[in-house]
Amino acid sequence: MTFVIIPGLDGSDEHHWQSRWSDEWLPDVRRIQPSSWSAPDLDDWSLAITRAVESTADDIVFVTHSLGCHALAHWLIGRVDARLRGSFLVAPPDPLAPTFPVDRLPTFAALPAVPLSVPSLLVASTDDPYCSIDAAARLADGWAAPLIALDELGHINSDSNIGSWTEGRHLLRAFVAGLGLADRS
Repeated sequence: MTFVIIPGLDGSDEHHWQSRWSDEWLPDVRRIQPSSWSAPDLDDWSLAITRAVESTADDIVFVTHSLGCHALAHWLIGRVDARLRGSFLVAPPDPLAPTFPVDRLPTFAALPAVPLSVPSLLVASTDDPYCSIDAAARLADGWAAPLIALDELGHINSDSNIGSWTEGRHLLRAFVAGLGLADRS
């Protein structure tokens, strides 16, 4: 099994749980590499996801954060591939919120939340400045993904000071086990 990491805006720095998981924990990882980290373009991010998926013949579980959740949701529309086994979605921003930087993210601003073509789990924080828990529930419903609400972790990023995010590791392990995939992490 391969984990495809899809960070959010500006990528995930070395202190972010996604980077720590890649470096310390997950056995086989691909990280998308769009050319537009700081001025995200949806087509560029979609192409980066395609390249990451095409670089492996294994089953794939996506591990996304923030804007990466929306990029993956868009990329999955209409895709059928038996290797795509699941998506672990963490802290998506609410594109309808006043905190969503539409001017910086115009190609991400009007994406519909439609049911995802793979089993998914959405993890959100009760005090995320970019997505209220009600908005997270709306996204989870649109994506047909169960929602796990965690207390006061902010945007679940480097600023949240969660290190390697042990609770998230447990959630991902449980999610992978629920998919019937061997846990090699």
